[in-house]
Amino acid sequence: MATRQAVTYCRICEPLCGLTVTVEDGRAARIRPDREHPLSKGFACPKGIAMSEIQNDPDRVLHPLRRRGDGTFERVSWDEALNDIARRLNALRRDHGGESIGWYFGNPATFSYSHPLWLNGFMKALGSPHFYSAGSQDTNSRFAASALLYGSPHLVPIPDLKRTNLLVMLGANPLVSHGSLVSAPRVREDLTAIVRRGGRVVVADPRRTETARAFEHLPVAPDGDAWLLLSLLHVLFDEGLADEAACARQATGIAALRRAVRDFPPEETGRRSGVDAAAARALARDLAAAGRAVVYGRTGTCLGRHATLVAFLIDAVTLVTGNLDRPGGAIFGDSPLRVDELLRMSGLATYGRTRSRVGAFPDVLGTFPAGVMAEEITTPGRGRLRALLVSAGNPLLTVPGSAALDRALDELDLLVCIDLYVTETGRKADYVLPATTFLEREDFPLPFLQLHLTPYVTWTEAVVPPRGEARQEWEIIDGLARRMGLGVGAFGPQRLAHRLGVRPSPRFLLDALLRTGPRGDWYGLRRGGLSLRRLRAEPHGVVLADHQPTGTLRRRLRHRDRRVHLAPREILTEIERLAAAPGPPPEYPLRLIGMREIRSHNSWMHNAPALMRGDRRHAARLNPEDAAEHGIADGARCRITSPHGAIELPVVVTDEMTPGTVAVPHGWGHDGGWTVANAAGGANVNVLASPDPEDLERLAGMAHLNGIPVSVAPADAPENVSAPR
Repeated sequence: MATRQAVTYCRICEPLCGLTVTVEDGRAARIRPDREHPLSKGFACPKGIAMSEIQNDPDRVLHPLRRRGDGTFERVSWDEALNDIARRLNALRRDHGGESIGWYFGNPATFSYSHPLWLNGFMKALGSPHFYSAGSQDTNSRFAASALLYGSPHLVPIPDLKRTNLLVMLGANPLVSHGSLVSAPRVREDLTAIVRRGGRVVVADPRRTETARAFEHLPVAPDGDAWLLLSLLHVLFDEGLADEAACARQATGIAALRRAVRDFPPEETGRRSGVDAAAARALARDLAAAGRAVVYGRTGTCLGRHATLVAFLIDAVTLVTGNLDRPGGAIFGDSPLRVDELLRMSGLATYGRTRSRVGAFPDVLGTFPAGVMAEEITTPGRGRLRALLVSAGNPLLTVPGSAALDRALDELDLLVCIDLYVTETGRKADYVLPATTFLEREDFPLPFLQLHLTPYVTWTEAVVPPRGEARQEWEIIDGLARRMGLGVGAFGPQRLAHRLGVRPSPRFLLDALLRTGPRGDWYGLRRGGLSLRRLRAEPHGVVLADHQPTGTLRRRLRHRDRRVHLAPREILTEIERLAAAPGPPPEYPLRLIGMREIRSHNSWMHNAPALMRGDRRHAARLNPEDAAEHGIADGARCRITSPHGAIELPVVVTDEMTPGTVAVPHGWGHDGGWTVANAAGGANVNVLASPDPEDLERLAGMAHLNGIPVSVAPADAPENVSAPR
C-alpha cells in the first residue's frame, strides 16, 4: 500500500485551519490537524476532521446524472450533459434573452478561489441580472452597510482581538462558529487572552451561548440589537463621551446622527432591546473609557428586520468611541493582492447599481436576494427567470418560503445542480453534475485575505485525484461556456484573452496577480517576494506580519470626500421605520432565533456519520418558564407555529434561553439523496419564515430569519388552523 502525508487547509469555515491528510493508494484515509500550521497550530474542529467521510461518502454523486420522466436519475456522459444543457440554454437566450437564465450559489462556493471568478464571468457574458447567493441569508447586510459607510461593500472591518481591552459581541458565538468575517483559527485563545490581560468580553445574545457561558453574558431581546445600539449612541452623545476628535477627523454626518439617536434613550429602548437602562448606560460608558474597544456583530445580527441598520450602527459606535482604524479597535485588513483595485476592475464591488425585477431590491456584490427567486420564476413578463443553475447550494432548505420555491422550481424550463450530493434541490433538477470536494482541488484563500487577524497567505495543491468523474466548478462552467460560444472573464484582460481564443487557467491568473501585487516578486525583480512557486514550497503558509496595519482607512475609502458617512439618507429613513414599527402580534408571543451547532454547517454536513454520532437530534430550545406556561415537558415534541407555517420538534428545556425566545438550528429536515441525513429527521425551520418578498429587509434583501413571531404548543394539542398562510 502506497501511503503519504499531504498538507492542506480546511475550506468549511473562515478560520481555514491547517490539515494533514493521510493518503493511501490515492484515497484520503484520515485527516488530522496540522501541528506546523503557523496560525491554527494543531487545531481543527470536528467538521474538518470528518471531511474524509464526505470525501469517501458512498452517497456522493460521481458521474453526471440526467433526470428521467419518472423522477429517477440515469448516468450520462459529460458531453451528453453539457451539450444538452448548452443547447437548451442557448434556445432560451435566442427566444427570451440571456436575462432569462439565472444562477444561485451557496456558501461553499466562497471557499474556492476559482469557482466565484468563473461564475461571475459566466453571468457577465450572459448579461443576466438573475444572480443569487446564500449571502442574503448570511452576510449581505454587512456588505450593504460598508457600501453606505465607506463607499465600498468589500471594505469590512475586523475586530482586533489581539490588542483590544473590551470586545462587545452581538449575534456571534465564535466558540462554536469559530468566527465569521474574521479569520482567527485559535479564537478561543484570542478571547481568553483579552480577559487574561485585564480586559473584558461581553456577549450580547438572546441565548446564553457557549461563548456567553465562557465570558460575560448580556441578555438581549431577539432582533433587539438596533434598539440597543441606538441607545448606546444616545448615551455617548448625551453624556459627552464621544471622541469628538476622531469624529471630526474620520467622518461626516455626525450632527445628523446625533439628532437621529436623540429619541432613543436607554429608558425608552429597554422594552425593545431587552437591556435595562442601567446596563445600557454602563456599557456605553465602558466602551468610551476602555481605551481600546470594539463592537463586533455576526450572523445573528444579519437576519432581523433591520439588519443593514444594525451592521451600520455597530461601526458607528466603534467610530464614535474613537476605535475605528486603530489598534485594538475595528481595523481593515491588508492583502498581498491588489484586492480593492481588482474588485473595481471586475465590477464586483457594487451596491445598488441595479435593482431586482421583483421588489426593486438593490444588488449587493452583483447579487439579488434569494427570497425573490420564486416570484422571479412565476411572475410573467420580460426578464422572467426560466432556467436556473445551482452550485454548492441547496436553496430548498436554506431560503425562506421553501414551499413557494418548491412549487416555482417546477415551472422552470431547466434546472441544473452542481454538487456533491443529490440534495433536496437536486432531486428536482434536470441534471445533477458532480463537483469535487476541496480535497480534490487546488486552492487559494482569495475572499479571506483581508479578514485574517494575522496577515497570512497560503496555497494548496489537490490532495487526492477527483473521485469518479467529478470536476472542479470552474471547469464545468468553462466547458458549458465553450459550448454556448461565451467568453468567460471576471477581469478585462481575461475577457480579451477569451476573445483571442486563449483561456488562461485560474492558476495562471492567480500567479500573475500574486507576483504583481504589493508583496509580489515582480517576476524575479524583488527577492523574497510572493509567487505561486514560493507558496508551493511553503505548504504551511506564510505569515506576512504580526498584526494588520492601522491608519489605512482614509486612502481606502471610496466616497469622494474620503470620509466615513454616518448619516446617509437610507440609514436615517431606516431609523424612522424602526421607530414606527408596530409591536409583535399577541397571538404569537414568542420569538424564534437560529443557533449554530459545532457539528453542523448549514445543510451539507449531516451525511457524515462522525458528525451524527450519539444522541444527535434536531431540537428546539425553550426556557423553563415558557415550557411550563405552554405545557411542554423536556424531551416532548412541540409544534412551533408562525404566521407562515408550522414544524414539529422535540424540545430541550434549558435556562440558557431568555424567556420569550425559542432557538432552532437551521439546515435540517432532509429528503434528498443522502442516507444518514435523511435518517436524522428534523424539520426545515425556514418554513416558518415569510415567503413574501415584501417581508425581506429593504436595504440588502436579507431574509427575516431571526426574531420571527411564533407560538408553541404540545405536538398533540389542537392546531390553530387559521394561523399559517
